[in-house]
Amino acid sequence: MPRDASATRDRLIRAGARLFAAEGIDAARTRDIVALAGQGNDSAITYHFGSRAGLLDAILRAGVQRMEPARAATLPALDPADLHGIVAAIVEPTAAELRTPEGRDFLRITAQLAGRAGIRGHRVPPVIAGTALTRQLDLLQAACRARLPEPRALERIAVAIAFLTAALADRTGRVEPGHPDPTLLDHDAFVTDLTAMLTAALQAPVHTPAAPRA
Repeated sequence: MPRDASATRDRLIRAGARLFAAEGIDAARTRDIVALAGQGNDSAITYHFGSRAGLLDAILRAGVQRMEPARAATLPALDPADLHGIVAAIVEPTAAELRTPEGRDFLRITAQLAGRAGIRGHRVPPVIAGTALTRQLDLLQAACRARLPEPRALERIAVAIAFLTAALADRTGRVEPGHPDPTLLDHDAFVTDLTAMLTAALQAPVHTPAAPRA
């Protein structure tokens, strides 16, 4: 790709991420994204990405790839029986996105998409196919299925992912530079606590409802 085209594509990805995060993936206006990227042609998104959905896909892939080296580094040491270790390996690279503006925008966007991940139906979103994250999620499913029937295991994982994305998206607005929140835990304590809560939720005992009295 020519250097100018690559630079334009990068500016559109950054502008799209900013407005999708701030205004919503459905509400952000294409013309505003193009203008924020410094482009004068409203067809720039179609030219570079094929469609608005193509731009969103490129934003998500950029975020996934930022985390890929850290995720891949965890795989050799992960024990399939160590649920806490698997959860930590998933949470820590994701929470590291809180440290940059691009990462915080990515987290706000993924929170909007949490219900579309397809965990319950064993669907792998194309954006993560073949990545270290997919392998981490496979290990998580195996660890949970060792403790629970599959439908309940998958339901818990889906809810845990929704909780994770919501918690991180909420924190994005509290760690913005210039707006410190003195009530927040520091980053490492937050990640440790979040990992512990998710692990506890995934391995919580199953309670069978009592039969109604006659």
